[in-house]
Amino acid sequence: MTIASAAPSQPARPPAEPAAFLGEIGKLRARLATTGDEIRAAQRLRHAVFSAEFAAPGDEDGIDADGYDALCDHLIVLDTAIAGTDTDRIIGTYRLLPQQNLAGRPFYSDSAFDIGALLERHDGRRFLELGRSCVLPVYRSKRTIELLWQGIWAYCRRNAIDVMFGCASFAGRVPARHAMALAFLHHHARATGDWSVTARAEARVDMDFMPAEAIDLKAAIRALPPLIKGYLRLGATFGEGAVIDHAFASVDVLVVLPVEQISARYVSYYGADADRFAA
Repeated sequence: MTIASAAPSQPARPPAEPAAFLGEIGKLRARLATTGDEIRAAQRLRHAVFSAEFAAPGDEDGIDADGYDALCDHLIVLDTAIAGTDTDRIIGTYRLLPQQNLAGRPFYSDSAFDIGALLERHDGRRFLELGRSCVLPVYRSKRTIELLWQGIWAYCRRNAIDVMFGCASFAGRVPARHAMALAFLHHHARATGDWSVTARAEARVDMDFMPAEAIDLKAAIRALPPLIKGYLRLGATFGEGAVIDHAFASVDVLVVLPVEQISARYVSYYGADADRFAA
């Protein structure tokens, strides 16, 4: 989620069925949405989760949607044990925006962070923006998060993605409530050098709430949202400065994750070719 305002929503573009399947663990299955109804169900799930946890707005039909949905692939996680059709079984979703789909438009998060400068420094690399991630509360387990990452990894391998990035959120509009966690990211996990990204000046909130020596590392890590912890385990770093998303009532940080920097143990576990999760 970011403070970006997007074009009016429009029908999203579902992918062809043969390339949709991305992985499976037990009764949970990850794949890309392949019909307009499945994309709408994912948007409905997004609204249900975001409105409950971030006071996010939606339309009169209870849908979270914007003009970028039509440019994205929509990863969905299904609980195959739920009765009904697959639109009834969606328990988690992630929005995937590959750079080649932009057709000259900026990435969604570019209104809050200077993504353009990052792209210029890495011209020729293929970027993927991750966003709008959500999972129903009862399914927020290690298994579900693992399957989401399996699906994203398989998607990246199939599409030759070099760099993943996107916003991750802390609840509420008051950054100081997350002072230690934000300071931890600033001092211990900040993207540097060619991978540095800064929040735009008009929206930026400094994350340097306390000196590094004042941070209780264990307490700071405990205070991080699960999604951000997952990014850290993979080897991600974070942009300079946060932004307040007033519409979603969240404090957003930018995640930067070059594929080449993903922790070797996760590459080994997920498999370099991702085939182990497509059986």
